[in-house]
Amino acid sequence: MINIQQMPACPVALFLKLVGNKWKVLIIRDLLTATKRFGELKRSVGCSQKVLTDNLRALEEDGFITRKIYAEIPPRVEYSLTETGFSLQPVLNAIAVWGSAYRQKRTGK
Repeated sequence: MINIQQMPACPVALFLKLVGNKWKVLIIRDLLTATKRFGELKRSVGCSQKVLTDNLRALEEDGFITRKIYAEIPPRVEYSLTETGFSLQPVLNAIAVWGSAYRQKRTGK
């Protein structure tokens, strides 16, 4: 979790510090559609278990996701976006539009 002294003054730098790696962005992208379990996220994001665990913990610490643990055997854990996490939807939509336009321009497809 970033404390007040570590927060960059620039809003873009703050965004990049909080959500600036590809794994976090892909996790948020997947959780925009529905609550997901660890295994579902691991398959769709395509990273190792350690990388996924580290990024999920960071996103939870920074208030972007919540984790719900069910008292079952084996334990079931589900991840969901918080209101702050959902607030990134327009940002990710804009990135998707830009990526599609860039691909179209470069490949003609």
